Amino acid sequence: MLFQVGGQGTRPTFFEMAAAQQLPASLRAALTYSVGVLALRRPFLHKVLDYEDEFFALLMLVLETHSLRTTDASFAESLYGLRRRAVKIKVKKDNTHLNLGGEINHSGLEKRQKVLSVVFLVILPYFKSKLHSVYNREREARLQASLWGHDDERFDDVDIIGREEDSLIPRGTSDAGLSVRTRLAKKIQKIIGACYPWVYASSEGLSFAYQLLYLLDATGFYSLELHALGIHVCRATGQELMDTSSRISKIRSHERERLRGPPWLKMMEWWYQSAEERMSAPTVYPPPPPPPPPQVAKEGIPLPPDRTLCPLCSQKRANPSVVTVSGFVFCYACVFKYVSQYKRCPVTLLPANVDHIRRLFHDM
Repeated sequence: MLFQVGGQGTRPTFFEMAAAQQLPASLRAALTYSVGVLALRRPFLHKVLDYEDEFFALLMLVLETHSLRTTDASFAESLYGLRRRAVKIKVKKDNTHLNLGGEINHSGLEKRQKVLSVVFLVILPYFKSKLHSVYNREREARLQASLWGHDDERFDDVDIIGREEDSLIPRGTSDAGLSVRTRLAKKIQKIIGACYPWVYASSEGLSFAYQLLYLLDATGFYSLELHALGIHVCRATGQELMDTSSRISKIRSHERERLRGPPWLKMMEWWYQSAEERMSAPTVYPPPPPPPPPQVAKEGIPLPPDRTLCPLCSQKRANPSVVTVSGFVFCYACVFKYVSQYKRCPVTLLPANVDHIRRLFHDM
């Protein structure tokens, strides 16, 4: 099939991978908007917006590390039921030629691959965001210089170190040292302004090429990062999902055991128990005891010693049927005739009618 759009097999579709890739950006936009709204009433939250890149990188570092440790997948991939698998290709060599269509085996992630996955998922996007911010400031300064003609001072307001750090410089610092630092900052800004567009365009071009090849089913790697790490993203099987849930429960139990102690730690113990676990966990009750056997009435028909005989005809039961009000079994013809005439059970004398007769099929 040229385009994989169905949900069959362990290979995720292009749309699943694209959704998982876009989730962190959507999460960041939602968090930024929420904090911005809260900052209207709580001005101290503007500090969070000033260091948006750092706070979001720290949050993603915690989420990605925990997700890779427990599920062998990134945070977004785990939400879509995907797992990362190390690729091991066994190349088969023939006597006359090399068979390139080797067998692909998947295995669990190694520690090195998990660490590098965190680097590609958190560290590189953080530096990319900072470089993009520096490039935008440099471009704005260049545009302002071209409009107002202050070409010599276009980098005065654009300091890669930041204004806060500049304010910490002692006033006694020599002008020569400050000028060297300023020239170095300007030179770094020029290098970033000249190189970043090409680096960004190359990165986006490679991403587009890998995504197109993945869509055409020409490669199993969705991105250059996954190819460099030798990782395939696969759908999780039902057993893997159950194992992951069991592993997470064990980790939570271990953490709760560590937190047992003073009463104030009970709050943290409650925090580690998710609301979903508390709401969805079924309450297990012991099974109720069976009801006592019905009593044989004194005026009723006595039960034969052989339980396979009908109490009415004293013969082996034919078409065994039970009277539901008492639970005793008779021949269908015998009990139907008796209940129709006396409106009661022959043994217990409990009130009954023909609707209380049920055919038993255990002998068929």
